[in-house]
Amino acid sequence: MVSVERLRHHLLETGYTIDGVRVRLGAMAASALAREELVPALRATADGDPLATLIRLWWLGVPVPAKSVPTEVLESGLVSADGDQIRATVHLQPWETGGYVVSDRKVRPGDPALRPDHVVGAGGASANLAQLATSRAVPRALDLGTGCGVRVLSLAGRAEQIVATDLNPRAVELARLSWELSGVTGVDARVGSMFEPVEHELFDLVVSNPPFVIAPGAERTLTYRESGGDGDDFCRDLVRRTPRHLAPDGQAHFLANWLHVEGEDWHDRVGGWLRETGCDAWVVQRDVQDPAEYVELWLKDAAEQGTKGYTDHYDRWLAWFDERKVEGIGFGWITMRNSGTLDPVVRVEHLSHQVGLPVGDYVDDVLDSIAAAHRAADLDAALLRTAEGLLDERVGLPGAEDPIRIVLRQTQGLRRSREVGTVEAALAGVCDGELALGPLLNVIAELVGDGEIPNADAVRPLIAEGFFLL
Repeated sequence: MVSVERLRHHLLETGYTIDGVRVRLGAMAASALAREELVPALRATADGDPLATLIRLWWLGVPVPAKSVPTEVLESGLVSADGDQIRATVHLQPWETGGYVVSDRKVRPGDPALRPDHVVGAGGASANLAQLATSRAVPRALDLGTGCGVRVLSLAGRAEQIVATDLNPRAVELARLSWELSGVTGVDARVGSMFEPVEHELFDLVVSNPPFVIAPGAERTLTYRESGGDGDDFCRDLVRRTPRHLAPDGQAHFLANWLHVEGEDWHDRVGGWLRETGCDAWVVQRDVQDPAEYVELWLKDAAEQGTKGYTDHYDRWLAWFDERKVEGIGFGWITMRNSGTLDPVVRVEHLSHQVGLPVGDYVDDVLDSIAAAHRAADLDAALLRTAEGLLDERVGLPGAEDPIRIVLRQTQGLRRSREVGTVEAALAGVCDGELALGPLLNVIAELVGDGEIPNADAVRPLIAEGFFLL
């Protein structure tokens, strides 16, 4: 087997990077690939030059002529010969943050069924989690369920020590190759379920894209996406076991799915997982799918569309949801922080609009705002300032003295908007951290002529949502 370093050098020298692939394929081919259509990408790589060969071999997963494959690739141990053709035995892709990710080959319609220990490649979920996790430097980080090892690539620049675990030994094997090809060293890789490999250890940052797919426990389990547990119990148990592994002020960031059950508020369901953890927590639901959409998504993920058992599998999965009175499945993220307080705060919300990325650049500020709004004992004495980039938008009839509607809109961070009254709007225009909230509200009440002094506690929701900063 040729050295990994020589292979890495060849990939870089040939231009097999994320930018190199994008430029070569172009927008149309990239869009078609998102729909699992290869023809435009095959046309874009028809010349058979060195970069086209690597894209076809490892990005598209199609055979290439043996005569076009260099020694560094032939002797890598990651390809196999089929007559005068060479096929990749893995999927090797350049990653957004630099480096390379090695996984099992992408599965497409008509391919054989996935093996239970299939190692899925990096995709949208991996990118989402990388955008969510705090960007601050930390002494110790844990990548729980590392899979192909992609999350370590974003942790490597800011964690002094990284531990990566996975239940699947094959995943750990391919993850090590990903790190070596990416020039990442010193990762402590361990095999085991959930927190078992790190029992009694503490971390400043825990990240995980866990096997959150909610499927009948009796169905064939794919370890990369399904835990075999009942419903969303796996995500619940993950959340509840996390605090014992968080160092003081440590954070955890997870992607998760949860059930929307008839007669039960999903806010209460997911919030209940967190209220006994002792950690501050922030849960954001980004999308909700009905059971049929959800089943179709994950059957497509396993390339089961068009197979003989597709209809039966689809029907059994829906029947399983019906038995549990499931009306929908939520997808989002969960953030926890070990704040060391006896009065933790949990915020659960749905955000479907576009937010500023990466969230990790300001997630600490979001947690601070949520906690401050909850714990501030005397808001009358609080010194508030308006969040940077806040807009005051007013809608009214032409010539009218007063607006019909006033909206405060954030242009940064979570980009929230909230309809407010004249008092809150006036407050946004004057609070600069110099005068306490109580006296400010007194002055504003006189100016707007309402006669009644507003209660400072009414401003708490605006503090929690980051419109005003303490």
